[in-house]
Amino acid sequence: MSTTNSPARQAIMPCGACGKLNRINMDRVDVAAHCGTCKATLAIDAPIVLTDANFDTVVGKSTVPVMVDFYADWCGPCKMMAPVFADFARRQKGRVLVAKVNTDENPGVSMRFGIRSIPTLTVMAGGKEVARQVGAVPMAALENMVAGVRIS
Repeated sequence: MSTTNSPARQAIMPCGACGKLNRINMDRVDVAAHCGTCKATLAIDAPIVLTDANFDTVVGKSTVPVMVDFYADWCGPCKMMAPVFADFARRQKGRVLVAKVNTDENPGVSMRFGIRSIPTLTVMAGGKEVARQVGAVPMAALENMVAGVRIS
């Protein structure tokens, strides 16, 4: 919980309905969040979609770790990883912002991070990559990747 001496843990997330970016207080995830533009409910407990256009804003302005799954729709291991990643998002609600990037649709950010194999999972903190795992992994590996990651 946030105290008067520590700033709120915040994340920026795109609305799944209209795409507009919204600031979310991660200390208040039990309160339903709604898009400031279209009023749609924001799904904090599911992976959000990042694009070349919004990646730097979402990752750079988050004061909580961001786990990113670089994937493609045609990739078999990516399809196997999808339900595990969705469950991870539910378990980490309020602690980690969980996101995914379709490498076919977003070649810019994928190339910038040197994504050569998919799925590739990264943990971002303070806008910088702090951990990477290539290939489909179990839940425990995802949890280990974010354990102890703090935004400085």
